[in-house]
Amino acid sequence: MDSRLPKPAGAFTEQPRIGQPRYFHLLWEDDLEELAPVLRAVRDRRAEVVSNWYSLYVLHFGDSRTLSEAEFTAIFEPALLRNKDDLLRKDMEGYARDVLKLGEELAERRVPLQEIIASLHLFEEASLSVFPPEIATAIYAKFDKLSHIRIILLVDSYVRSQSALAATRIHALEIEAKYLPLHERTRFHGLVGKSGVMRKLYERIEAAGQTRGTILVVGESGSGKELVAHGIHECGRDGDHPFLALNCAALPKDLIESELFGYKRGAFSGANADYLGMFRAADGGTLFLDEITEMSPDTQSKLLRVTQERTVRPVGSTHECKVNVRIIASTNRDPGDAMRKGQLREDLYYRLQAGVIEVPPLREHSGDIPPIAEYFVDRFNEQKVRATAVNGIDADGMAAMRAHPWPGNVRELSNAIEGAFTFGRASTIGLADLPEAVSGHMPATAPPATSPHILTFDDAESDLIRRALEMTVGNKSYAADILKISRKKLYAKIEKYGLQ
Repeated sequence: MDSRLPKPAGAFTEQPRIGQPRYFHLLWEDDLEELAPVLRAVRDRRAEVVSNWYSLYVLHFGDSRTLSEAEFTAIFEPALLRNKDDLLRKDMEGYARDVLKLGEELAERRVPLQEIIASLHLFEEASLSVFPPEIATAIYAKFDKLSHIRIILLVDSYVRSQSALAATRIHALEIEAKYLPLHERTRFHGLVGKSGVMRKLYERIEAAGQTRGTILVVGESGSGKELVAHGIHECGRDGDHPFLALNCAALPKDLIESELFGYKRGAFSGANADYLGMFRAADGGTLFLDEITEMSPDTQSKLLRVTQERTVRPVGSTHECKVNVRIIASTNRDPGDAMRKGQLREDLYYRLQAGVIEVPPLREHSGDIPPIAEYFVDRFNEQKVRATAVNGIDADGMAAMRAHPWPGNVRELSNAIEGAFTFGRASTIGLADLPEAVSGHMPATAPPATSPHILTFDDAESDLIRRALEMTVGNKSYAADILKISRKKLYAKIEKYGLQ
């Protein structure tokens, strides 16, 4: 086996099988033989698996997802074919190389690490529909072991690739900054805008980057808090070290702790190998904790201890490990209000209050809408979202965009332009290509009303759920709280009414 491949620590717990190689301390060769029918089914029906997988991905991440359906399919369909062929040939070195390349590609597209990990678990669920009906229960456990191998390889590749990408971005930004005085900047580490509030934000980011102190970024959903965190990281002396991000609202609260601090093999059911955890994976760099108020009070207490002691204790371990990580947290709530409501521990609140950066909502710098919109047009052209390029946005379309209040901020603007790329056909984006909420008029295809329409129960329920999702900018946890229903029931209603 290639000695360069990552090897989880820990002694074997099973007796050696004579003549059988063991892969990454998890799978034996005869495990691959037993998995062959499943691997063949996933390979041969990969289009169906990827379609199911993307549906789960949309339900889980909503508008915060990084990849469009076209990107998702283009990345994972060929990867499934290569990976399953490698495994069916028992070519684990080839499999490892292919998974490492996949990790590099996802890092280049800046897919957050926690999104990758959660998506891999969704892949297991999406694959179940193509499993042969006669498969024994034990095969599911072996398939789960294979998922652990995939996560180990992807995390290793991702972290190394992120470091290389950060170095490249910093070099380009340093050249740009060398010739631009602060008062003339229109772009800064992925942020776009030349208004006074944005240039003040650039100043705060640059100042924060010169320290290793804990920072709290406050701003509405979709305003660009993660870009601010990236900017702080890249402005610092350790910008070539890892930058990892965890969305605390995207993972169940009981999983956040193991993702942050790691775990020892055997710490709980399914822990078949040691897991480094995000703190140790980000050692020397930055860990961004998005929506920190979604953490349980117990986990917040342990986080406070890490900020003070600079040590972490993996789940199931009796030993603490030293870490050197800058912590940047964010919230879309008012921190003082969150503290009073018990969503943010008082001691952690005072620790974070030492360094606060506020990100302005888009409505407070609407003069930046044209350059931000042009940035997304250039970005989607570069990504070849559609075959023919878009030359820009016409006057009526831009006027409507400037008049819209953008409750979902820059993320909503990005989604509006991506939708215009997807469904528009003209060389420029016009009023008709924009969402109804932005264009301010009913679609031209809507039939004239000929008689009063009485809403059915389904009509009313669908409208209520749609408005809850719009109000929370796609955050399903908050929407479920508002509607007083479980998240599981909300997902079922979203699927029923086609609201994803």
